[in-house]
Amino acid sequence: MSEQTLSRRTVLGGAVLGAAAATLTGPATAQSAPAGAADGAPHLSDPRSKYTSEPFPEQKQPWPGLQSQMTPVPDCGETSYRGSGRLAGRRALVTGGDSGIGRAAAIAFAREGADVAINYHPDEEPDAQDVVRLIQEAGRKAVALPADIRTLEACEGVVHRAVEALGGLDLLVNNAAYQQSKEDILEISDEQFVRTYETNVFHVFRFSKAAIPSLPPGASIINTISVNSYDPGEELIDYASTKAAILNLTKGMAKQLAKRGIRVNAVAPGPVWTPLQVAGGQIEGTMGEFGQDTPLGRAGQPAELASLYVTLAADDASFSTGTVVGAHGGKGSP
Repeated sequence: MSEQTLSRRTVLGGAVLGAAAATLTGPATAQSAPAGAADGAPHLSDPRSKYTSEPFPEQKQPWPGLQSQMTPVPDCGETSYRGSGRLAGRRALVTGGDSGIGRAAAIAFAREGADVAINYHPDEEPDAQDVVRLIQEAGRKAVALPADIRTLEACEGVVHRAVEALGGLDLLVNNAAYQQSKEDILEISDEQFVRTYETNVFHVFRFSKAAIPSLPPGASIINTISVNSYDPGEELIDYASTKAAILNLTKGMAKQLAKRGIRVNAVAPGPVWTPLQVAGGQIEGTMGEFGQDTPLGRAGQPAELASLYVTLAADDASFSTGTVVGAHGGKGSP
């Protein structure tokens, strides 16, 4: 199917994007959003220059990486996202919620009125504590749940602790991921391949299965996939294949869980500036190329995806399930 083919998925994705755009241009979206012009015209940002298009400096951190030590530090909406009560009273669990896209979603959820539990690798504690503080500053309950989620026991334990601490659960974001770039398949060890699947695919299945008994009708599961689900990068064949698997899980679970009134959707980012990139996600020496080949001429920032997660989670998106929304700067699918 071509990118131009009009399909039910395309129409539905467009509806979600339209709702997200309405959120972004509303009067209470960004804490630091400038007021409109004196003549009442809306303030618009040129997407080409909203964030830096300068090549990122070469840098490397041991996995899993800390975004607080990145240059530049990713924008996850810490000073820009303002909510309007779209998720008031909701109870959310976000995996990989300490940094990057998960962090942006957690901040947005809290500012939209949700209590939020975040799961993260124990080595990411400094970033996680920043998120806890931001959630609390939004007046919401924050729950920190560090764990290496490569085992069934860990996944079930995190979900059960989140349900207990939040008093229930109605929003699950499966976002945590492991990514290591290799130029040649012969360089991918069996250990790396297994770890990538354990982290990326198994956790989506295990978290969802553990959460479903606690999810009421109207609840939402949102999975983070990737443009690599559709167009795998040649240096990311193990990572890309896990994202394709999660895409398939999303669509299959959406059909099955519709019988329970639970919606399942996904967000498919393109190149977005997160710790994944500096902790082995890019081939050494190529950091300056990251995001430069998008039609917008730059990589995305996590803050630019936050409203997509909010829109998919919100109750007014009640007919959106089995949907994938892309955020890739103009190059990729869907």
